[in-house]
Amino acid sequence: MKKAKAVPAKSQGVIIIVSAPSGAGKTTLIKRLMQAFPDMRLSVSYTTRPPRVGEVPGKDYHFVDVERFRRMRARGEFAEWAKVHGRFYGTPRRPLERSVRGGCDVLLDIDVQGSRKIKGGYPDAVSVFLLPPSLRELERRLSERKTDGKEVIRQRLDNAKRELGEIARYDYYVLNLKIGDALDALKAIVVAERHRVSRVQRWKPLSP
Repeated sequence: MKKAKAVPAKSQGVIIIVSAPSGAGKTTLIKRLMQAFPDMRLSVSYTTRPPRVGEVPGKDYHFVDVERFRRMRARGEFAEWAKVHGRFYGTPRRPLERSVRGGCDVLLDIDVQGSRKIKGGYPDAVSVFLLPPSLRELERRLSERKTDGKEVIRQRLDNAKRELGEIARYDYYVLNLKIGDALDALKAIVVAERHRVSRVQRWKPLSP
């Protein structure tokens, strides 16, 4: 008598964290990853920094003042929050948990502080650290953006060195030497985590 086969029933969504030093190419890679997985949702963070040219409120960030951010933080509305370069950033808790319960994967674009907090509250979250080819290349990219002065660039490079020291806390790393190769690596991580047996809520018999 043949053994009954089984297939996975719908499981919860996967929280995928992507962190990187400023200038490592994270924004471009995330946009392409979202195009590759249109069913994945990008968590839109709240921030107290002003919008940059081309950023759309509600799509790139929810831009709020410091007072509102502090009120939201006091009410426990953030799954994580951090102060980066003098500005507050926070991941809204309710849409994150609603998406995961509904079986939808959620991508979080957050820094190393936020990653630690998310992994503490959501142990099944998957963390990926995006590496630049070198600090010299990172400095070149930051300079070519022409959005920051020399002092800000120096601060970002100092932060990058500290962030690189946190890489051992992450589940995966991706080297962004060639954007196509880095994208393929990110896509492979997503596919692998979606097929992890431990994420399946239950198994049901396969129809004959």
